[in-house]
Amino acid sequence: MSRLLSIEPLTKEAFAPFGSVIETEPTAMRFINGGNTERYHALARVDVAGEGSAVIINIFRGQPRIFPYAVTTMERHPLGSQSFSPLSDRPWLVVVAADEGGQPGRPRVFLASGRQGVNYGRNVWHHPLMSIGAASEFIVVDREGPGNNLEEFFYEESFLIPDPLKGQTP
Repeated sequence: MSRLLSIEPLTKEAFAPFGSVIETEPTAMRFINGGNTERYHALARVDVAGEGSAVIINIFRGQPRIFPYAVTTMERHPLGSQSFSPLSDRPWLVVVAADEGGQPGRPRVFLASGRQGVNYGRNVWHHPLMSIGAASEFIVVDREGPGNNLEEFFYEESFLIPDPLKGQTP
């Protein structure tokens, strides 16, 4: 089996096993404030567990990765979902993996536009923020509260992501 990962377009259908894609869509739009504002309602649900937990909003500034990039680690948050919404109109990569017996399986890599965000489902394995090309800022919504909400996994053998700005190699 090849250790080279292909980069897939980020679509709601392809990403559904891992959480939700956050993007404006006509079916979610309602006019508010006397018709002056478009509201795209309930694009994702924040899922938190544990008494005393709260939903927090952060800004993360991700430095660009250098490609080809070796995926050696994944993380997940067992007590709450976590969403990333770009503030810059720059593409970025979303790397996720299905759970296989308490550890991540083979990663999948999605190319997100600068107008797409994701909400990683609670307990979904994902790679830390992966900006490409330039530093990029994201609004991040996640859980704060008691309990350990971070689990990390380190692959014995890395997976390789080609440079998404130069196209893929077979």
